[in-house]
Amino acid sequence: MPPLAAPGADHVQPVRRSMLTAVLERNGLTPDDLISLWFTATPDLHSDFPAVAARGLGITDVPLICAQELDVEGAMPRVVRILAHIESDRPRAEIAHVYLGAAAALRKDIAQ
Repeated sequence: MPPLAAPGADHVQPVRRSMLTAVLERNGLTPDDLISLWFTATPDLHSDFPAVAARGLGITDVPLICAQELDVEGAMPRVVRILAHIESDRPRAEIAHVYLGAAAALRKDIAQ
């Protein structure tokens, strides 16, 4: 069986784990609340699958998928996005949209 992470990708996974942890913590979610997770990455990130971070956090029974963002000229490089499908009774207005680091500039209107 091939390794989950590509050689040299070890430095990226802690950042991805912290991003997923921030999404879960800021929204008061546990793995049991997750229906599925969709990860995307800009084309310049290709050393590993972003979903490996979820497996590293023990999220093992939730469907995960990874995709590549469109290669749009002038787009912010080195961005990973997470779309979480969750089970919740909270209204959409109470959901925290998490943007870390420079990515906060992408959606200043909803970044928390």
